[in-house]
Amino acid sequence: MKLLDALAGHWTTEGTGVTVILPPPGTVASGEVRGGVPATREFALLEPGRLVERVDAVVLSGGSAFGLAAGDGVMRLLRSRGTGLPTPYGPVPIVVGLSVFDASVAAPPDFAEGGRSAAQAAFEGAPLPAGRFGAGTGATTGKWRSRLDPGGIGIASGRAGDASVVALAVVNAWGDVIGADGRPRFAPAPGDAAPGPAPFSTGNTTIAVVLTDARLDKAGCNLLAQSAHTGFARALHPAHTAYDGDAVVALATGARTEDIDLEHLRAVTSQVMAEAIRTVPE
Repeated sequence: MKLLDALAGHWTTEGTGVTVILPPPGTVASGEVRGGVPATREFALLEPGRLVERVDAVVLSGGSAFGLAAGDGVMRLLRSRGTGLPTPYGPVPIVVGLSVFDASVAAPPDFAEGGRSAAQAAFEGAPLPAGRFGAGTGATTGKWRSRLDPGGIGIASGRAGDASVVALAVVNAWGDVIGADGRPRFAPAPGDAAPGPAPFSTGNTTIAVVLTDARLDKAGCNLLAQSAHTGFARALHPAHTAYDGDAVVALATGARTEDIDLEHLRAVTSQVMAEAIRTVPE
């Protein structure tokens, strides 16, 4: 399936999965981590001061640090197709990975093969359902109340003038999903209004990708990722805790060459990210 000009695909297995986003050539990327326990791969390359600006894939997975192996399968598939940063020894695909913690940590599947399968599904144009699929398969929320409310993948889109914005979020938060009215989406049971101790406080994390067809440099993408985190703070409570590995990658394809007001784009991005989190199917 396409998200703007990017291809995207899932691999889903029992209790976990992988979601891969393959942006078009030349896509500029940056990102930001705000949670206390991130599981990431190649994220340092996204810092504005680093040499590499483009990315070939963003891989979202379950399985915590085990799930980062999904990037290996994506790298091998992309290299077999001649995709990657040119070097004297062949192309080196630039693959950024982000993972959430789910129950698959107990017995991790072959995430490398899962990554390859998700990327292949993207190339084949397979459907990309929201909810408990791909990286969102084992996701839950509300754990600060000792609850396991539904989580999963949410997708939303919007426009900022001539530019489009799409957000895809894997919602596996320690906190609650908060509706536009400021109330928890899944109302606490009677007597459960106050937070309870989490049985395992690090089994969380919300990760996301925001895509735009605007033309941005790496610094602009970094600001866009920051604004996506504002969407986290609007739609999750609490967000960005020491128990979450909250992280966002921002991708700008540059398909629209018209000048765009960056602050307008950032404001819309915050709204779209909050909507993506709130619209995770129950």
